[in-house]
Amino acid sequence: MPTLRFTPGEKETEAARAALKKIEAGGEASLAELPPQLKRLILGLLSSIARKEPVAVIPLEAQLTTKEAADLLGVSRPYLVGLLERGEIPFTRVGTHRRVLLKDLLTYQERTRKEALDALQRQARELGMDYF
Repeated sequence: MPTLRFTPGEKETEAARAALKKIEAGGEASLAELPPQLKRLILGLLSSIARKEPVAVIPLEAQLTTKEAADLLGVSRPYLVGLLERGEIPFTRVGTHRRVLLKDLLTYQERTRKEALDALQRQARELGMDYF
């Protein structure tokens, strides 16, 4: 399943607050009451859980340790530290520890995927295999 990115606007924020208030008061909150983007996000989350897929809900502004960031990228921590030190992914320091924003990590991941796809397309054209 593709990563679901969602930045709530005022409409979604108010709808979420209203739904939470209903739930906390013991009432029934309906998905029908939610804006379409918020409904898709919740249904996507539930679909993943129904398929027994592990899920994580992390705010894009979350600060990750280098271990957490490396795990999300599927690389070793030393490799990630090299990316950070070369300036490929922004980071901050908390004392002697590096911290990476999730949104910066996802931006890097998207950029490298696009670069890899562009390189494959160039290579296919050079080999006369551009059927697209």
